[in-house]
Amino acid sequence: MSLALQLARATQGQTSPNPPVGAVVVNGGKIVGIGAHLAAGQPHAEVHALQMAGQEASGATLYVTLEPCNHHGRTPPCTEAIITSGVRKVVVGSTDANPAVNGAGLARLREAGIDVVTGVLQRECATLNEAFFHYMTTKRPFVTVKTASTLDGKIATKTGDSRWVTGEQARAYVHRLRHVHDAVMVGIGTVLADNPLLTTRLPEGGRDAVRVVVDSQLRTPLEAYVCDTSQAPTWIFCTERRDRGKEAALAARGVRVFTAGAGPRVDLSELFAILGREHIVSVLVEGGSALNGSLLEGRFVNKVVAMIAPKLIGGRDSMTSYGGVGSDRMNDALSLSAARVHKLGNDLCVEGYVSRPRAGGDRHIYRDN
Repeated sequence: MSLALQLARATQGQTSPNPPVGAVVVNGGKIVGIGAHLAAGQPHAEVHALQMAGQEASGATLYVTLEPCNHHGRTPPCTEAIITSGVRKVVVGSTDANPAVNGAGLARLREAGIDVVTGVLQRECATLNEAFFHYMTTKRPFVTVKTASTLDGKIATKTGDSRWVTGEQARAYVHRLRHVHDAVMVGIGTVLADNPLLTTRLPEGGRDAVRVVVDSQLRTPLEAYVCDTSQAPTWIFCTERRDRGKEAALAARGVRVFTAGAGPRVDLSELFAILGREHIVSVLVEGGSALNGSLLEGRFVNKVVAMIAPKLIGGRDSMTSYGGVGSDRMNDALSLSAARVHKLGNDLCVEGYVSRPRAGGDRHIYRDN
């Protein structure tokens, strides 16, 4: 199962809106087939592994990180391929939250007389597909907020200078995060202050996510890097009070413009509903204080990745990671669950999940001033 997980992790960022999955076939104590799901619409991991195993799949054990599908989508059911192959036993890491699967795959295999074992390295397998599971159950993207701050919680000096808070290893990790997310989101303040590219720049290349800009009044300059859609797609979210002339100019550059709310500020609930309908499974937020604070207040944040540099800036006017109103009492502060800490060069990285429940269909606006 560890090998199957390794195979699945290698495909993160290229299978969406499908989950990354790995599979290994073992017969007589030796590995006879391996496979991973490479892209949506292509054969699933089990099929690749079984094809490699060939006749040696008969009587073998199949290890797979995610419950095999039992429905016709863009590919046939994996359960039928497994049954036909003659596999004797199937070991599954995690069940599938997709309502079209969700236990049906396991039931079909057992009906066919195959021995099924579940829950092997379950936490690791489920974590691998946390965004996919969230999307399947909510139809909204899984939202991760990434911040880079100093020891005293500052993301920029009082003049707005923020290059660079963290070191090279931390910045490389951010590009890896961009590679595995469907979209990278910033607010208009970040576009105006930093003019970021928001592309993925890894030594081996990497996949560029959809660049999402929350811009209530369509203030994004036409000459901004994000308006060059030859490198990566850009979607801008504004309100119904938008300047239609500016909208047409952005569209002429290949930018997709969406309206989310009547205004004057973008309705974040509607924004995430639209992203869900556009099959955006995961969003990496690299915004500034205003956007981060709005997302936190609206309870849209699922996960936090906080990079902390061993530096001190000080000053009451230096910018912090999260703006907005904030909590009145320490008891109201949000806690992170399952938090882990690891080093990235000289910097620390704290990752964890926001424990407060997400808001329902309430209206939450982007406070961009």
